[in-house]
Amino acid sequence: MDEELFRQLRQEVRSGLDVTSALDNHELMKYIERTVFSRRELLELTATEKRKLVRRIYDSFRGLDILQPLVDDPSITEIMINGHRDIFIEQNGEVSRLTLEFESRTKLEDIIQTIVSGVNRVVNESSPIVDARLKDGSRVNIVLPPITLKGPTMTIRKFPEKPMTMEDLVRRGALGEDASLFLQKLVAGKYNIFISGGTGSGKTTFLNALSQYIPADERVITIEDSAELQIVTVPNLVSMETRNANTEGKGEIAIRDLIRSSLRMRPNRIVVGEVRGSEALDMLQAMNTGHDGSLSTGHANSTRDMISRLETMVLSGADLPIAVVRQQIASAIDIFVHLTRLRDRSRRVVEISEVVGMENGEVILNPLYKFKETGEKDGRIAGQLELQGLLQKQEKLRMAGITYDAPGLAKEAVV
Repeated sequence: MDEELFRQLRQEVRSGLDVTSALDNHELMKYIERTVFSRRELLELTATEKRKLVRRIYDSFRGLDILQPLVDDPSITEIMINGHRDIFIEQNGEVSRLTLEFESRTKLEDIIQTIVSGVNRVVNESSPIVDARLKDGSRVNIVLPPITLKGPTMTIRKFPEKPMTMEDLVRRGALGEDASLFLQKLVAGKYNIFISGGTGSGKTTFLNALSQYIPADERVITIEDSAELQIVTVPNLVSMETRNANTEGKGEIAIRDLIRSSLRMRPNRIVVGEVRGSEALDMLQAMNTGHDGSLSTGHANSTRDMISRLETMVLSGADLPIAVVRQQIASAIDIFVHLTRLRDRSRRVVEISEVVGMENGEVILNPLYKFKETGEKDGRIAGQLELQGLLQKQEKLRMAGITYDAPGLAKEAVV
């Protein structure tokens, strides 16, 4: 479609809206339809083409302009805007550049302000970095100049309307059936589980899938920078998100503030969407003070690397001996699950390890499952999680009345 014609039609609608600015969404759509269908030069367009034109004009007023079709497309998982003329998407695992562009930098800035105001947040030159979310739950990160040199930058991470279940992940090959059943028992048995992985490895998706095994009669508190978890099986659920400081630098509510507050809300479990800094100590202390079954995630390249990162996070906010920090980690976390995005762009669980204690000042891990690659077919990596060892700390399972079976090992080997 001719871009100049689109701009003319939008300007015509805008001129009419100067008088009828109180139109609701339905009335606005009808007004745009009348404007489009009255134009002689559009008679040659098909009904479908006219409908797309009407929708695009509507989105430029009430939606996200050129981004709206991308947000609505379920096959697109990530939208990356590096400036008003520079847009990339991830679709079916492939990243590609679009020919789409915003009509101006001002239009992109307007869309950014619409998004952040919708979640009561502020972004400007004095506070140029913000996390937000769309109405559908998609996560949004925004960085403005002078931090970014090419103009306003926005990254939108989309999530499916219906959260993936563990069965979905098994079907996609992210892990095997036996490992899935094992994790199901650990969640029901109230083991504290920490999910690690790199950017885009599927940590939040996996956390959502694990949450389906939390008993429905428990009270769960979720804590996130920007709410994106979709726990749908627990009725007694409280979801909290952080708040940035206002323009005067006041009113900030950080993750560690929310963790401390959650302890006074009688939770059975606390789910921290992601730990990045000093709040790691508060999370570990919550796990150590009777809130078994808690879940969290963090960025790392391996399970051992995640332990080192947790140490660094804790030490960034507390002056503690490293031995004390490691003891906190060993006492608080029962299981590490590590995810990786492999070279074929598939997301897999590559390691499940048990924390069994301390030895010579180090946190000791007991590998339970590890991913073994067996080849490659049609560009897709073949392999599976293989059982490495037995769960040593089984007290929580016994207390919950859950039987521990280790698939693939002789029954007499199970202790």
